[in-house]
Amino acid sequence: MPKFSEDQLNSFRLPPSETEEQKLANAETQIRDALSNSLSLKSKNYKVFGQGSYANDTNVRNNSDVDINVRLDDTVFADLPPNKTYDDLGYSDTTYQYSNFRNDVLNALISCFGSNYIQDNNKCITVLPNSYRVEIDVIPTCQYIRYDSETTKVVGIKFFDKAYNPIVNFPLQHIQNGTDKNSRTQRRFKRLTRIFRRIRYKMLDDNIPVSNNITSYLLECLVWNVPDHIFNNYHTWTERLQQSIIYLYKNTDSEEKCKEWGEVSELLYLFVGRKWSRENVNNFLVQMWNYLELK
Repeated sequence: MPKFSEDQLNSFRLPPSETEEQKLANAETQIRDALSNSLSLKSKNYKVFGQGSYANDTNVRNNSDVDINVRLDDTVFADLPPNKTYDDLGYSDTTYQYSNFRNDVLNALISCFGSNYIQDNNKCITVLPNSYRVEIDVIPTCQYIRYDSETTKVVGIKFFDKAYNPIVNFPLQHIQNGTDKNSRTQRRFKRLTRIFRRIRYKMLDDNIPVSNNITSYLLECLVWNVPDHIFNNYHTWTERLQQSIIYLYKNTDSEEKCKEWGEVSELLYLFVGRKWSRENVNNFLVQMWNYLELK
């Protein structure tokens, strides 16, 4: 008999509360208000938007942190086409660098929330929770433009950790692609993602030695790579979960089978330059299968 009944899996698919969208909206409003009071940012062109599990509607834990991206659009990083310069493509030079922007965002948050509620972390600035807000991770970023040809480009974000290591991502494309797959799968993509995430937490709670490389973000990307027919052609969550694990396991047993897999944005390879590996994933799927006592 499987470890979790169909009724239990059915409960795992749900968000932790009915207020998740409101938590994200409240966090965005609070950050916008804080930045709007900064004299240093008054003349800057920036965009504030949610990313991560709240924005993607895959959160599974009450009062987990909300990720808010603050993207500066005045300073652009670009991977240019061959033989092109920033001037050729109309990107003006600026003395306002990423480090200046991050510092101005930090000071604006301190002025609004108080230094006791602000942590300046490696990749983000955290606004600590109190009785009326959840924890907010604010990620100052710059606009990043990747040219696939002289006429084809995609817009994402780029930022740096404190050691000045660059990080590139495409959060808005991630949100849109997740929404589209959710529509194609009768809203089952995000629900199955929540089931995977909750099972991982259950495994950790039961002292199963899950690799630290198996993150919630990675699980969402793995579920993204499960074909739509597995969501649509099976009638129970037990079957969908079982068949998705089988598919993922069989397709991560060699590099050749999954080398083209992408993150949800489909703009970055899932197994290139990441802290997790195909072997991590394949081993986790075996752990998960055994933990679930599936047949």
